[in-house]
Order: sequence, then C-alpha cells, then structure tokens
Amino acid sequence: MTTNELRWFYPGAIPENVQVWFEQNCLIDKKQAPQEREDWYLYSPECDYLGIKLRQGRLEVKWRKAEFGTVRFGELVEGKVEKWHKWLCEDSTGESFQPAMVLENSVWVNVQKVRHSQLYQVLPDFSAQPVISNEQIDNGCSVEITELRVENQAWWSLAFEAFGEDARLLENLRLTTSRVFNTYRWSKLLAADSYAYPHWLKVIRNS
Repeated sequence: MTTNELRWFYPGAIPENVQVWFEQNCLIDKKQAPQEREDWYLYSPECDYLGIKLRQGRLEVKWRKAEFGTVRFGELVEGKVEKWHKWLCEDSTGESFQPAMVLENSVWVNVQKVRHSQLYQVLPDFSAQPVISNEQIDNGCSVEITELRVENQAWWSLAFEAFGEDARLLENLRLTTSRVFNTYRWSKLLAADSYAYPHWLKVIRNS
C-alpha cells in the first residue's frame, strides 16, 4: 500500500484546546472511544527512510519513496509531505513477530499509543467528506491525533495518511488537510516538527 503522509510530533500531553478542536471538528462520532495499541519499532538511526515495527503479531515494513518538501495551510500550519510504501508480513503459526522476542533488546523501542482517528473520502467532485467505513473508498485520507508514551516520555502526534490512485495521492492529501485545517485556530504546527516515526525515534534517543 502506498500513501502520502504528513505528520507532526510534540513533547508533552495533547493541548486541551487542540484535543477539543479535533473531537468537535474532525470526528463524526464525538463520543467514540480512542484506540489503544502497543507497537515495537526497530531503532535504525541512520535510516530514517525505513520504518520496521511489530504490531499485533505481524511485522510491518515502510519505505519512504519520495519527499515533496514543505507545504503550507494558512498562517498556522506547515509540514513536510512524504510518500511511503508499506508491506505486511504475518506468521500463521503465531511463533514469530511477538513482542516477547524483543523485550530485552535495546534496538527495539516500545511505543504505547492512544489514538482518535477519522477517515475522509475524496469524492469525484473533489470534496473531502468524513465517513464511518472504508468500504469501497477508492480515494481518501485518514486523520489521527495520538497520545504517545515512549521511554517514560509523553508525546503527541497529529497525522494525515492519504491513499488511493497514485496520481491522486497528493490531491487527496491536499483536499483533506485543507478541510480539516479550515477550523484550526491554535498554536502553530511547524515544518521543523514534521517528520515520520523513524526520525522521531532518533529525536527521542538523542534527547
């Protein structure tokens, strides 16, 4: 699966005004419970173009295929768009890809996540509309805000992942972000804080 992605990472808890903004302006179901998960990332400080993680008994590998530079949305938002491809590997025996295999290995980093997410469908009229299910969506984008806990540190992240026809990935991302940020009035989101998980892990280990 190929996606165009835009992410930001910030230390500390999600600011209350940003959390309220996301829940009131991005979510269809304002009372939906967040998703909780635990991922294990392989720390490769010299390879921020490669992401490898264990999640729910499977191995996920992501490779950055392209960087599109900085994009801006109004006066408050700027970020770096990247194109990633993801492969999934599962073991039907359940013997491989288990967290217990990497517990004592320092090159694997445990990240606990509490996430709210919303899926948007990009329609033929080039409008982005929130939807409940991803069934039969050819072009769309997911939006998520996530509490992160890693090595006794609290962080949070805001992210977009656009999917669909390759020629429309950038447009799917642009249409969704433009709609979402139309109501954003809070602290600036900066390009310096915009990167993917492999680079974020390097920031964590160097802090």
